[in-house]
Amino acid sequence: MSISYCKEKKLWILETKNTSYVIGVDEENNLQNVYWGSKLPYIGDYSPADISKGHSSFDFREGFANLEFPAWGGLLYSEPCLKATFSDNVRNLSLKYDDYEIVRNSENVSDESMSELRIDLKDSLSYRLRVRLYFRIYEEFDIIEKYAEVINEGEQPVTLESIQSGAWYLPEGMDYRLTHLIGRWSGETQLRQTFLTEGKKVMESRRGTTSPHANPWFAIDNGKADEDYGSVWFGALAWSGNWKMVFELSSFGQLKITGGINDFDFSWHLKPNCTFTTPVFTAGYTENGFGSASRLMHSYQLKHILPKEHASEFRKVIYNSWEATYFNVNAENQRSLAEKAASIGVEVFVIDDGWFGERNSDRAGLGDWFVNRNKFPDGLAPLIKTVNELGMDFGIWVEPEMVNPDSKLYREHPDWVYHFPGLPRTEARNQLVLNLARDDVKQYIYNFMDKLLGENNIKFIKWDMNRHFTEPGWPEAAAEEQKEIWVRHTLSIYEIVERLKAKYPSVVFESCSGGGGRVDLGILRRMDEFWPSDNTDAFDRLKIQEGFAYAYLPKAMVAWVTDSPNWLNGRKLPLTYRFHSAMMGTLGIGGNLNHWSEEELKTAKEMISLYKEIRPIVQEGNLYRLLSPRTNEVAAVEYTAKDGSEALVFAFLHSSQFGVGSKTLYLKGLESKALYKVEGSDGLTSGAALMKKGLEVNLKGDFDSKLIRIKKVDYI
Repeated sequence: MSISYCKEKKLWILETKNTSYVIGVDEENNLQNVYWGSKLPYIGDYSPADISKGHSSFDFREGFANLEFPAWGGLLYSEPCLKATFSDNVRNLSLKYDDYEIVRNSENVSDESMSELRIDLKDSLSYRLRVRLYFRIYEEFDIIEKYAEVINEGEQPVTLESIQSGAWYLPEGMDYRLTHLIGRWSGETQLRQTFLTEGKKVMESRRGTTSPHANPWFAIDNGKADEDYGSVWFGALAWSGNWKMVFELSSFGQLKITGGINDFDFSWHLKPNCTFTTPVFTAGYTENGFGSASRLMHSYQLKHILPKEHASEFRKVIYNSWEATYFNVNAENQRSLAEKAASIGVEVFVIDDGWFGERNSDRAGLGDWFVNRNKFPDGLAPLIKTVNELGMDFGIWVEPEMVNPDSKLYREHPDWVYHFPGLPRTEARNQLVLNLARDDVKQYIYNFMDKLLGENNIKFIKWDMNRHFTEPGWPEAAAEEQKEIWVRHTLSIYEIVERLKAKYPSVVFESCSGGGGRVDLGILRRMDEFWPSDNTDAFDRLKIQEGFAYAYLPKAMVAWVTDSPNWLNGRKLPLTYRFHSAMMGTLGIGGNLNHWSEEELKTAKEMISLYKEIRPIVQEGNLYRLLSPRTNEVAAVEYTAKDGSEALVFAFLHSSQFGVGSKTLYLKGLESKALYKVEGSDGLTSGAALMKKGLEVNLKGDFDSKLIRIKKVDYI
C-alpha cells in the first residue's frame, strides 16, 4: 500500500515510486515530519518522532520539533501555519494529534494512482478548534499534495490571522540553494538561484493576483545538483491570489518551507460550525536533478491538474488579431484576417480587445459587455459564421474583473469597485478592479459571460486581468470581514470559471494577466492554458519559456509568432526563428497577416503543417534542457515522445563568433541500443551515440535556428 500506519512507532509512511514521506506522533502528542527523501527499504529505517532534542534554556526542545502544522503559541518562534485570535482575545494555540483516516475510495480519491491520508489535530487549550490535514500522494510522479481545513467547533467566532497550507522540512546540515522564478511585465519567469543563509527568505505577492514579479514555485538542492544529477526538492502553491512562501533556515541547519495565503492585510472571520480550506501545496523529490523535477511536474499537471474537459486534447493553432488591429477591430478587417489565417492552417481565430461597448482605446468601455454596433453592425454572428465556414473555431477576449470609470457599468454602479469611503480611487491603466467579494458583482460577471457564450458559437475565451488591487475596501461588509476580500476575489474567479466550464464544456479558457501575471496551479485547475508574457520577441521568449517550463508543462504555454521588427524591442528575426521559438509550446500567430508577403505566408503554412505533426511530442512529451539561453550562445531544447518513437531538437544561435559554425549537442532520454534516423543525415545512429558522442548542429550568422527530427527505426 502507498500509505501505511506503523502502530508500534506511531508512524504514517507515505510512499511513492521512489520516495518516502514519513509523519509521526511524539511523546507529547505533537505531529511531526520524520523523513522526506528517497524511499528506504524497511520500516525499521525510520525513527519514531521525538521531542528530546534541545540546545539550551534559550533554545527549547519544542523549537526543534518539525511540526507538520505549527500553530503560533507557547514556545513556537518560527513561521507558523496558523495564527488565531479567539473571542476572549486569547492569541494562543496548542494543536495536538487526535485521529486519522487512510482514504482508499471517496469522491476525492477517484484515481488509482492517488491515495489520501487525513490527520486531525485539535486545540488542547479548551478552545474547540479542529485542524484537519490532508495528504494526497501521486505515486507515479513522486509528488505529494497538502492542504488543511480549519473547523470552528465552538460557539463563538474565531479570527484567523494567518492560515498556511503546510510546512515542509528538509534534512539538516546542507548548504541549501533556492531556485525560483522572478520577473516583471515583458520579462516574466526569469530563473534565479541563491544560497540560503540563516533567517528567512520570503517570496510573495500582495497585488491581489499571482503576480509576474514572483511565481509560487520553488526548487531546493544542496548547491551541487544540475539538470541530470543531484537531490532536488520542488514544489508549487495552487493559489491565484495573494500568496507567500517562507524559506526559513535555523541557526542549527534546519530548513523549513512554509507556504499558503499571504497573511499581509488578511484576516478571516470563522463563524461557529464553519470551515476554512487552504489552497493545495504540492511538492516532490527526485535524485535526478532539475530536469527530472520539471518532467515530474509536467506529467503530474497533464494527468491531474489540467481541466478534464480538454486535458487529453492537443492544443490547436491560434490566430489572435491584437497586434494586427489593436482597438481598431471591425467586421471587415477581422474577416480579412480570418481568411488569411485559415489559408495558412490556423484552427482558432480570436478577436482581442476593442469589440465591445465604447471601447476605442483603453480609456473607456470596460464593464460594458455588449457588441459595439459601429464596428459590428450585425453583431458577432456573421463573423463567427465566416470563421466557422473557413474551418476554424471562434474565440474572443474578455477582461471581466475590470471596469473603466468611463463606462455605463461604473456610472450605474460606482459602489461595485474596491474602495475606501471618502478617499480617491487610484486608477491604473484607466481601470478600477470590480469587487468580486460581492455576490451581485460575481453574478453580473457570470451572467454576461453566460449570455456571451450562450448566444454565440464561441469555443475559446482569453480571460485577461490587467491591473492589481488598490484601496482594497468593501464598505458594505462588516468590519471583521473587510480583510477577506483577497481570498474571496480569487474564490469567486474559481467559482465563475467552474460554472461556465460546466455549462459550456467545449470552450477552452486561456488565463492572461498583463502577460504572465496569473500563472499558477490554482488557475490551471480551472483554465486550460496560460499566456506567459506580452513580450512576443522570439529571442526574449527563449528565457521566458525556459523559466516557465521549469515549473509548468509546455502544453499550457501559449507562444505567438509576431511581426519583425518586434514592437517591443525593435529586433529583427527570421520568420523560421520566430516559428521555432513559438513551436516549443502551444503555437499561436499574432502578426498582421495583411503585411506578410506571399513567401512569408507560404513559409507560415509549411511551419504550421509541421507543428501539427510534432505537437503531440511538444505538448505531451518529455522535455530536456540541453543548453540554456541564459549562459550559452546556443540554446537547445529536446522533446521526446513518451513512447520513445521520436525526438525533436530545437537549437537557436545568438550570433556566430570567430568562424565557429557548429555546436555538438548531447541528447538525452533516448534508448541506448535503439537505432535512430536523424533528419538530413545519411544512415542510422544509436541512441548511445547521440547521447555520448553527440549530434553536431551547424548554425551560422545571427539568430539562426534549426528544428531537427529524430525517429527511432529499430534495435541493434
